[in-house]
Amino acid sequence: MTGEMPARVLRAAEEIGQDFAGWRKVLGLTTEQVAERADITRATLRKLERGDPTVGFHVVLRVARSLGIMEALTEALDPLNTDLGRARAGLINRQRVR
Repeated sequence: MTGEMPARVLRAAEEIGQDFAGWRKVLGLTTEQVAERADITRATLRKLERGDPTVGFHVVLRVARSLGIMEALTEALDPLNTDLGRARAGLINRQRVR
């Protein structure tokens, strides 16, 4: 499956994995602690941190929550946090709730 993924996707997966590992280290947490908090195995966490693009989206969300960065992740993806997104908010069918 990874052979079919574009190189940019693979690079992004590696960068995101490194970012998750960076957050874990900055917070002084072990892989065991994060895996336990996220209710995943250490092997799965290692796959995420190494940028394995086959890791499930639910794993990304669980780890983000366990690191306390879920809000930052959702904020970064919210189109209403951009000028373009706010200008075209009617296309989204939702308004900012914050």
